[in-house]
Amino acid sequence: MISQTDVEDVLGRLKTAQQRPLGDPRFRSLLGLEKGTFSQSSSPTSGLTFYDLELGAKFLYPVLTPLRNSIPRVSGKGGIQAAWRAITAINTNGLRFGVSSANRGGVLAIATQDYTATYKGIGVETSVDFEAQYAGQEFDDVRAAAAKTGLEALMLGEESMILGGCASTPLGVTPTPTLTSSGIGGSLGTQTYSVICAALTHDGLVNGSVASGIQGQITRVNADGSTDTFGGGVGAKSANATVAVAGPTGSISASVSAVRGALGYAWFWGAPGAEALGAITTINSIVITAIAAGVQTAASLGVNDNSANALAFDGLIYQAIKQGSGSYIYTMTTGAAGTGTPLTSDSAGGIIEIDAVLKYMWDNFRLSPDTIWVNSQEALNISRKILLGSQSAAQRFVFESAQEMVGGGIMVRTYLNRFPMQGGAVLDIKVHPNMPAGTILMTSKALPYPLAGVGNVLQIRTRQDYYQIEWPLRTRRYEYGVYADEVLQNYFPPSMAMITNIGNG
Repeated sequence: MISQTDVEDVLGRLKTAQQRPLGDPRFRSLLGLEKGTFSQSSSPTSGLTFYDLELGAKFLYPVLTPLRNSIPRVSGKGGIQAAWRAITAINTNGLRFGVSSANRGGVLAIATQDYTATYKGIGVETSVDFEAQYAGQEFDDVRAAAAKTGLEALMLGEESMILGGCASTPLGVTPTPTLTSSGIGGSLGTQTYSVICAALTHDGLVNGSVASGIQGQITRVNADGSTDTFGGGVGAKSANATVAVAGPTGSISASVSAVRGALGYAWFWGAPGAEALGAITTINSIVITAIAAGVQTAASLGVNDNSANALAFDGLIYQAIKQGSGSYIYTMTTGAAGTGTPLTSDSAGGIIEIDAVLKYMWDNFRLSPDTIWVNSQEALNISRKILLGSQSAAQRFVFESAQEMVGGGIMVRTYLNRFPMQGGAVLDIKVHPNMPAGTILMTSKALPYPLAGVGNVLQIRTRQDYYQIEWPLRTRRYEYGVYADEVLQNYFPPSMAMITNIGNG
């Protein structure tokens, strides 16, 4: 039987041992046990270290689709296109309406127009390997993530097409640049330089860059191995223009005549026959100050016009630009090379160019748009010009602040149209994520005409709205397709207007 004294003695010896490091020489050869047995790992994925990974992937990308969200969607009734007829004017022969005794009046003349909009399929494919599904267990549903990202990607592509799809308005051949050289302002050496320009649609502009180049004809390999060939949004390049520069601080001012439908311009320069992409602008001019930084050559574009995309439907911009649409297109003058012509304040709280468009729409169609779609550049410039030009106007600004909290910055969110019959209409100013700098688009949700027979001025007409297909297995991979079949209808294109080629300032 162990006495209480023996137990207390053993416990005391254990406590003493625990308080001393393992410094006994006999332990030195046993894998370093004279040190701490465990220590924190220097890597999050090594040692006995918990990996603090939150479950579920975070979807950190914007899905901004304001037009898709606001434009009504209606079901079509088959066929290959939506078609409608409209009476666009009455009394086109200027008939007078007085009548003499016992006689009948004159015969009224009216104008009619037929409209069509061809349905287009839109879609995208995603896939998940079996191994990706295995590896994602207990972390996230990878197959659900594939379906989600596919639908969101389709919506983003649809939004860009609603705004700037170009199916039937090719840009044609870009005009030949006009060049002027200078011995100052840049770093060009003594040489004869050649400059080529290519006009860009909305699609060509938003998908192009100096580093990656612009896309002429695109041949896409599809998920089923088939291919589609279509235009990438680039008009036929211009003929080259040449100018001699006296270096080593030379520069070149270049401009082309503004191209109807062009929202951007790609500029190539260098020795004749070796012109490389050096800049993309949203106005029709540039000042060239250095050797082109891109690697794409003008020769790689070929000679064809690849501005239209046969697989897209016409978006709002190109429905407005189309010849005969009736939409008002206000093109800013070329101005100084590289600077262009900015919007102009009227020094009374307004913008001269915007007022000119609104006046035209009232004088010719007796209507007012309700939304002005802009890029962030134009939103900032409009705000500055209105506020700076209103310093002497009869306006009052009310500021509210708490102690030690004063907010800075003023944003103009609406614009007053001074021309409607009711004495004034307010237009919302909205920044669109896909609107290029240098362009303003005005749209209308409703027509002010009684009994017009038009419920929605704008609508997406669908033969088949969004649907998803999980394809039969052909490899150890789950494959998904997200599709829709639709077209954008605008029952009255004169309800839209644009201001293009706007300089920054």
